[in-house]
Order: sequence, then structure tokens, then C-alpha cells
Amino acid sequence: MTQRISADLLVVGASELVTCAGPAPAAGQAQADAGVVERGALAARDGTIVWTGPEDELERAVAPAPDARTLDVGGRAVLPALVDCHTHLVWAGDRTGEFARRLAGATYSEIAAAGGGILSTVEAVRAAPRERLAAEARERMRRMARWGTTGFEIKSGYGLSTEAEIKLLRAAGEAVEGTPFLARRTFLGAHTLPREARGSRAARARYVDEVVGEMIPRVAEERLARFCDVFIDEHAFTVDEARRVLEAGRAAGLEPKLHAAQLAPDEGVRLAAELGAVSVDHLEHATDDDLDALARAGTVGVLLPGATLFLRMTRFADGRRMIDRGVPVAVATDVNPGSCPSESLPLMMQLACLRCGLSVDEAIVAATKNAAVAAGLGDRLGTLEPGRRCDLLVLEAASRSELLYALGSQRTHAVLAAGRTIVGPPAGQSLRLS
Repeated sequence: MTQRISADLLVVGASELVTCAGPAPAAGQAQADAGVVERGALAARDGTIVWTGPEDELERAVAPAPDARTLDVGGRAVLPALVDCHTHLVWAGDRTGEFARRLAGATYSEIAAAGGGILSTVEAVRAAPRERLAAEARERMRRMARWGTTGFEIKSGYGLSTEAEIKLLRAAGEAVEGTPFLARRTFLGAHTLPREARGSRAARARYVDEVVGEMIPRVAEERLARFCDVFIDEHAFTVDEARRVLEAGRAAGLEPKLHAAQLAPDEGVRLAAELGAVSVDHLEHATDDDLDALARAGTVGVLLPGATLFLRMTRFADGRRMIDRGVPVAVATDVNPGSCPSESLPLMMQLACLRCGLSVDEAIVAATKNAAVAAGLGDRLGTLEPGRRCDLLVLEAASRSELLYALGSQRTHAVLAAGRTIVGPPAGQSLRLS
């Protein structure tokens, strides 16, 4: 007789256990299915999943520890907690006034030229104490957890000087300390050019030199980030500048990422594939050749439909075409103070279905398994299988489809991180815990 697995947490009563289990996304593979186990169950020990399967096999497979808890979810669907693989969670200042100007017809460039845009956030961040930046980012993460998110990628990019970028990355680390969340940090000193670098070609060159020669060595020495990112755009950096920054980052131990093909076609997508970037994000203007290069490289394409919507752009990234051409696809919020102030990853999943062509299960995989890979958390989060942390999203619904169908609505019943409830059910509706 096979020895039963010891567990201190049993999750039962699920209508659907959506595991998203299986191999990580690889070059040329289509989007994985959601791995649904009808009337499935799960067992964990010390916050880590040790078994999943049909509930009628639980008793034969698992031996509850003397102090084990049983969590009966009452016929609800259980998914992996969500992972947001593209965020700008650490910022200061207020850019709500830009929204009215955008509704009146002002473009991104016109708002920036009038003193708004990223540079207004840069000024606020430079003036803000690190402790306040960390506290505000922590509150954003707590609000995002109510939508089911427990894993994050957090970018810098609103400092645009060595000391301010270091301050942002330290604040991002402090924001996560003492919380139930997992996060990876990304250095984005090459987000845009600071005001002082816009006067001449020489000033621009000096800033790129600072990113390469000062910022990256400091970030690497202090282990403040896992990734190095660059925004390629006519308002930001060229492909040649991006290559220089990313190669310097990789030499220092920082894995490459890229913002590319958001506002116009560019060579950034193929640069991402050439460098073996973990992800390339936005992709509204990616070509078939771009996507074929990503598929060969196994680079995750990250959809950010909230930014497309909020900027009132009409061309959304074609997620259907990406998946059909073998590109592993993720979806994220791009939460930031200017182009997407939304903290709801489920809303982005809904937009990915409605405007980017994903199915329900493809959107779920995109915000869990593939997003975890893009965020550098694929060994910890994103699937419900042995060895992963027991981070769960329990829906206030029997079907996983409700998460995508209920446009703009919150369908969270409970959220667990490392086997502990961090978001409880609404008053009068309780998980049955024994």
C-alpha cells in the first residue's frame, strides 16, 4: 500500500479545482489548458501544496496531521491566486487631472509637453521619503489582493537618477516585507529620459552612461532587482540604447525584459527574442515576424489591455494571433498613475478576452502560470501542484467562467497565501473551517 502524504490543510468542497498544472511555457508551444479537476481537492503542509486530485481520492492519498484544518469551500471554484507580472506599484504624486485633459482630446505627447506625464511623477517621487513610498505601495498590494492577486513584479522607473532609482527599489522591497505577498523587482532606469537629459544629444548620452555605468552596478551590487527593463519608443529609448542597457544588465546578472511595440512598430520585439528576454510587454504593433521570433525564443508576450483602453487607443494587442503562432501569453495590469491606474487583474483578464481574443481558460493561464513565469515566480506561484506555495483564489461562484463573465465585478470569496486566509469572505458568507 502506498504511504499516505501528511498534510496540515485540506481544501475540499470545490466544484472546480483549476490547477493550471504542467510544464512551464516553452518555445513554440500553444497556451496550456487550465487543468480543471471537477470536484477536486487539495492538501498542503507548512504552506506548500503536497497533493491535488479528485476529492474522492483524498482519503486514500492524504493523512491529515493531528492539528490539520479542513477548509470546505462550499461548492465554489478554486483557482491559483493571480500573479501580476507588470506593475509600477511604487510612486508618489497625483495625476488625476490628466484624465480630464485626455477626455477633452489631449494626446499622451501633449500632456507630457505641458508638464504632465511620467516626468511629473518623477518630480513627486524624488521629493517623497522612502518610507512613504513603501507604505503606499503596500496598501496598493493589499487592495489588489482583494481581487485575488498575491504575486507581483514591481518596476522602478520613476526616479531617473541613480539615488532616486535606488530609493524606489529599496521602497519596493520594504513594501513586501512583513506581508503575505511574493514579489520580484525590475530595474527600469531606462523608462524615459529625465528632464535634465532632454536638452541635447550629449545630455541624452550622459544619461544612458549613468544607467549603464552607475545605476546597474549599484542595483546588482545591492541585489535590488532580478530584471532589467527598457522602454523602446520615440518618447523614450532607441533599440541601440536598449541593447546597450540590457547587455550591461545581463553582464551584471539582471535578466532582460522590454516594453516594445506599444505606440508604433519597432525593432524591440526582435531584440527581446534575440537576447532571450523573459518577457516583452505591450505588443499592440507586433508583426507576424516579431511573434515568430518570440515563439522560437520562448519569450512571454505580456498583454496590457488596460493601458490600451485608458489611453483611448483603438489597436489592442492581438493575443489570439500570439497564441496561435506559439507565443506564451501573460496578462497584467500595468498599474501606474498615468496610463492605467487600475488595480484589478480580473478586469484585465476580461479585456484580454473581449479585445485581445483570449478564451476563458487562456486568460486564466495568462494571469497565473504564464504570469508567474514572466514575473520570475514560476517556481513558487501560478499553479496548484505539489511544490508550489498554497496561494488560492476562491470564487464566489461555482464556475471559473464567472471570473471572466462578470465584467468589472468582484467575484472573490476568499484568498489564501501560504495556506492562510488573507482576504476573508463577505459578512454572512463563511468558508466552513474545521
